Amino acid sequence: MIKKLIRKILGTKDKSAKARDTNTPVILGPDAHGIDPKLLSSNAVRVTSTLQEAGFEAFVVGGAVRDLLLGVKPKDFDIATNATPEQVRKLFRRAFIIGKRFQIVHVMFGQDLLEVTTFRGTALDNAPKDDHGRVLRDNTFGSQAEDAVRRDFTINAMYYNPANQQVWDYHGGIEDIRAKTLRIIGQPEARYREDPVRMLRVVRFAAKLKFTIEPVTAAPIPVMASLIDNVPPARVFDEMLKLLMSGQALACLQQLRKEGLHHGLLPLLDVVLEQPLGFKFVTLALDSTDARIAAGKTVSPGFLFASLLWHQVLEKWTAYRAAGEQTIPALHLAADDVLDSQTEKLALQRKIGTDMRDIWSMQPRFERRTGKSPYKLLEHLRFRAGYDFLLLRCASGEIDAELGEWWTAFYEGDEATREDLIATAGQSSSGQGPAGAKRKRAPRRGGRSKGPASAAEGGAPGASSAGGTGE
Repeated sequence: MIKKLIRKILGTKDKSAKARDTNTPVILGPDAHGIDPKLLSSNAVRVTSTLQEAGFEAFVVGGAVRDLLLGVKPKDFDIATNATPEQVRKLFRRAFIIGKRFQIVHVMFGQDLLEVTTFRGTALDNAPKDDHGRVLRDNTFGSQAEDAVRRDFTINAMYYNPANQQVWDYHGGIEDIRAKTLRIIGQPEARYREDPVRMLRVVRFAAKLKFTIEPVTAAPIPVMASLIDNVPPARVFDEMLKLLMSGQALACLQQLRKEGLHHGLLPLLDVVLEQPLGFKFVTLALDSTDARIAAGKTVSPGFLFASLLWHQVLEKWTAYRAAGEQTIPALHLAADDVLDSQTEKLALQRKIGTDMRDIWSMQPRFERRTGKSPYKLLEHLRFRAGYDFLLLRCASGEIDAELGEWWTAFYEGDEATREDLIATAGQSSSGQGPAGAKRKRAPRRGGRSKGPASAAEGGAPGASSAGGTGE
């Protein structure tokens, strides 16, 4: 009777879904699912086997199983078990219980971290919630079938046992993966109210996997988008970072706009993306990020957010200068305004905010190409990030490409080349620096001026490793 009522509420018409018993999994062997065991982490196998040898059930679960089914090596491996957090902790030398809303165990092997979660039980009606229905704390344990119901999407609710290479599927996740469909488990409105971050997750998965969001799953999102305002900023930031570093960053932002979820997350993003210059700049930055991720390279969150928010800074910077502020103080004021508003919404970490400030504050300094200024800038710990940012500005048409070409030649050149470049810049200078101050041409000192060049030669490689777009 209850199942019939739920199906009536959901309006489910799919016959196979009606016939499915979600208390009993469909079990697929290696020939049916095609997972390559070589894609598994040896530490994930180690954790599941340790738990099984101690008499517990243990499975690789969630996104890792989804990726394995898609033939992709997972970045992270989560484990689900019927052992309690305390029982898990006792089995491993480096294991730590964390979490308030639901306790989990982090098991460490060197730098490799695996998350072990006890099967969650049916959510209790009396579980602590906020005024909007978001569950605040829920440490109810249960069976594997109950745990599958608690997971967000069908493609994330499958369990893989490395010992016998079986996949256990309770909600038709295999079918949805093959159909490239994202479907939420349960009533969408209730699931989004329990945890509004699920609305961001469905966007990320749709863009990253190039899946279609099932209509019933998508329908409530525009109406319920405002619930994200009630989620702790740190959680929203973590999800936004995953979204932007998914390898499909631009597609994710476009999907956010399509689903009506971008408001409040990145203020004025609509304005930026609708302006040709701003759209080109953001597109170049995100394409660069996606390319680095596809190549297996690291990405700097500071560079990424500095790129996304640059045109807000640029707009405020222009306004402050128009009001009479000098160039450098105006830029600092503009950066303060933008970071203050974003920190309130996204809980930007202090280090990321510092990196963003460094990147922005270097931009006027790139216009100073005489005397010792270029050498001093080359020694900056974040030079490569600022330089890569400068190249984005040139490529988007915001500033003259000649400036980027000069700095590329200076960065890559030897001491003699750098001195010639500075001399040439001095001859062609209009005499006005970015702050409007008169500048004299720096005298050529020939081979006697070894100090700055030597420092620059030592600083450039180090700056490169510090990271532009993440190096």
